[in-house]
Amino acid sequence: MRHRKPRTQYAALPYRLVNGRPEVLLVTSRETRRWIIPKGWAKKGVKPHEMAAIEAYEEAGVRGDVGKRPIGSYRYEKRLADGKTVPCDVTVFPLEIHEELESWPEKDQRERRWLSSSQAALLISEGGLVGLLLRIGLPPNDEAPATRS
Repeated sequence: MRHRKPRTQYAALPYRLVNGRPEVLLVTSRETRRWIIPKGWAKKGVKPHEMAAIEAYEEAGVRGDVGKRPIGSYRYEKRLADGKTVPCDVTVFPLEIHEELESWPEKDQRERRWLSSSQAALLISEGGLVGLLLRIGLPPNDEAPATRS
């Protein structure tokens, strides 16, 4: 069996507080319609936490304050258009949402849904992300967010 080198992705975990309780935002993937968090490939010249915020805007139509420090990571197998899979290491950054847009780049390709962490964990099929959702506490830390997206 040939071992393939994992590719790097950065993800945002969009969250908001409703009556003091955290909710996370999931979106559907474009191809398989699975529930996921916004994520994308690393890009040269773009800081990881900034890439996570960009993906949240493009895939979920949200903007807010992104933390510089990741809250966790996980690995999954991404299915490519040709049917092959590639292992991906995903680093996840917290994104406190302040704006939910009516229109965004991938609106016609995805659905979005606000859920509690435990509800979100039931819909996610990526095992490492399920574990992350179940063990995090949001807001994730007392650090001031890094940048506003």
